[in-house]
Amino acid sequence: MVEIIIVGGGHAGCEAAYASAKKGHKTLLITSNLNNIADMPCNPHIGGSAKGIVVREIDALGGIMGKVADKTHLQIKMLNSAKGPAVQSLRAQGDKVAYPKEMMNTLKSLENLEIKEAMVEDLIVENQKVKGVILENGEKIESKIVILTTGTYLKADILVGNTRTRQGPHGERPSLFLSDKLRNYGFQIKRLKTGTPQRIDRKTIDFSKTRVEPGDNKYLTFSFDLEPQYKIEDQIPCHLTYTTEETHRIIRENLNKSSMYGALDDIEGIGPRYCPSIEDKVVRFSDKERHQLFIEPESRYYDDMYLQGFSTSMPPEIQEKMVHSLPGFEHAKILKYGYAIEYDAIYPTQLKASLETKILENLFTAGQINGTSGYEEAACQGLMAGINASLKIEGKEPLVLKRNEAYIGVLIDDLITKGIRDPYRLLTSRAEFRLLLRSDNADQRLRKYGYEVGLISEEQMQKLTKKENSIQECLEWLKENKLKITNDVKQVFLEKNIPLPTATMTLEQLLKRPEITVEFLENFITFPYTDEVKEQVEIYLKYEGYIQKAYKEAEKMLKLEKKQIPNDIDYDKVNNIASEARQKLKEVRPTTIAQAIRISGVNPSDISILSVYLKKEYGKDE
Repeated sequence: MVEIIIVGGGHAGCEAAYASAKKGHKTLLITSNLNNIADMPCNPHIGGSAKGIVVREIDALGGIMGKVADKTHLQIKMLNSAKGPAVQSLRAQGDKVAYPKEMMNTLKSLENLEIKEAMVEDLIVENQKVKGVILENGEKIESKIVILTTGTYLKADILVGNTRTRQGPHGERPSLFLSDKLRNYGFQIKRLKTGTPQRIDRKTIDFSKTRVEPGDNKYLTFSFDLEPQYKIEDQIPCHLTYTTEETHRIIRENLNKSSMYGALDDIEGIGPRYCPSIEDKVVRFSDKERHQLFIEPESRYYDDMYLQGFSTSMPPEIQEKMVHSLPGFEHAKILKYGYAIEYDAIYPTQLKASLETKILENLFTAGQINGTSGYEEAACQGLMAGINASLKIEGKEPLVLKRNEAYIGVLIDDLITKGIRDPYRLLTSRAEFRLLLRSDNADQRLRKYGYEVGLISEEQMQKLTKKENSIQECLEWLKENKLKITNDVKQVFLEKNIPLPTATMTLEQLLKRPEITVEFLENFITFPYTDEVKEQVEIYLKYEGYIQKAYKEAEKMLKLEKKQIPNDIDYDKVNNIASEARQKLKEVRPTTIAQAIRISGVNPSDISILSVYLKKEYGKDE
């Protein structure tokens, strides 16, 4: 018998299927189109601000997105490398052909996974428990758990100008009935929208009018286990251009022809706040003279270039004028026009922290069906849903990552506690402990959890232990070794315009000075440690005070996380709390005081009243 069914073969579905099968459970992945496994209907990049840290977290836990990206990307770079480590994040330009192919090969290698092409129309439900799925041909497939990862395919509509077409991103049939069935089971359904720009023929772009954006000239990987799979000199460049006043004029004069600005009067979906259409940018930021656009290759195997930042739902004839107004695009050939897509999602406060739904037992959801935007946000939810579905079958407690442990924890907590208005996108600003949640230390934060749930091997853990031991050895070595201020040393300090120490100092003392780096000290001393260890040590010493402060703040939060709220609490019996707070508490049903504090609309006075009530009625000293 199938134990776990995953519906949808996008990034969430792939991670869920991998985790479930890898943990030894009979898994069936059902997708409406086998050619769309791990599809990238928008920009084929992996990572980016905050998102790149999520990919490293996925890898640390034993997921596969990072490894597949490392094997197939066109270029890779570290964003914000001139800024502090808390905001540094990897971004790779993926290959739209190679990435899905590599993902499919990875999934096919799993002995517990079967992949089936079919359309799921309904769930098998008995006594509010899911027992499997029903296909559109009436076939019933039973399972212990179902994970829905349907992406943007629930009642999907493609919007261009004044036309609305019920289809998926590549013209496929969408899921027409599943979201209505979910509504009938008691789910609150929300209509959302996202969009994509034009694809341009590379041969018709004048790149001399654009700025080259190469990959980094040092080797980088998402995965903690793989060596670099590419050559620095073989990376394919991206390019940068800008909108012009003519672009803005064309858009302003034709706003009423955009689907989102009047051409269609039945738009329900709310678009992503942090990835707006070019129409939105021109209207909302009318004081800006220009907006930057990145010209990015989609694959080594064909000439389509992705015009990042130019998402639109204008009709084709207006898109032609808009594109031709850009520097370098005067004679550009559009291979595929931009469009908006509107789709159904469930409101995520209906989920538990495990990503199991509160409405139906044994039903998990992950990815854009939960109101998120982005491949990385989808993948990490899929991984957590796959892990927790497996743990439920095994009779074990779910894996719930805290906000001080992972961006994945921040994302899921935000969804289930605050809900969404528009498609949710991860940002470093959403994480109050972002100095702890860095790209460089994801393995130290999360690999132990991957090991405990069975996705990380003994060998991988030994590698981590060796690294952690080396970090401690290096810290001791820095305390014990000093830099003697010789004439040669003085000369280098003067040449680099770095203040000269007045006395001999330990390497540890020197590294704590903001202007001195490991790279600078290697002018005088050879460090007997790997680049990875040196990076960790330098970050720790330079930010030690801030890191310790963040740990103390996290401890305060964890104390509140321990203050449980009983599942059976009747908020109507809690006198004197504000009506909005009562409504939000009943909707979210937080499990701890810490989670209750994070609910929008619940104020400190409401928390005080709730704490008094808990102490009186349940004997809880909150």
